[in-house]
Amino acid sequence: PSIVIGLFIYEIVVAPMGHFSALAGALALAVLVIPVVVRTTEDMLGLVPNALREAGSALGMPRSLVIQRIGYRAARAGLITGVLLAIARVSGETAPLLFTALNNQFFSTDLLQPMSSLPAVIFQFALSPYKEWQQLAWTGALIITLAVLALSIMARVLSAQAKQQ
Repeated sequence: PSIVIGLFIYEIVVAPMGHFSALAGALALAVLVIPVVVRTTEDMLGLVPNALREAGSALGMPRSLVIQRIGYRAARAGLITGVLLAIARVSGETAPLLFTALNNQFFSTDLLQPMSSLPAVIFQFALSPYKEWQQLAWTGALIITLAVLALSIMARVLSAQAKQQ
């Protein structure tokens, strides 16, 4: 699905603009993340006991406030976990970025120009004949792995804290 999303964003953003851009890459990653976050949110809100919602309604709270003040607070741990896991999922995505942000060998902060991504740099450095570049590729892979691990640990800690409250 990530390749299809990359091609879709290429067709609706990159082709009309006439060049690759970091903005198109960010849009492709957002399209990948949104379904995961929406599905997780729906599941977590469905797990909130009806008795809590009914108690809020019995106190005269409007439905929007019941959802906001009771539903979201009760499902906070799951919501945070879902968002962090979705971010971890896209952290190693390469295919949609190749179609949208391409790559850039130089540091750039212009969102309307091609921008490098860590997975693309890892691939580029791994194919290099230079030992130092190959070691940098392994370092980049370690950075992605540690970032995903840190997000997973953070999700566990936040969900444990939310359960205690």
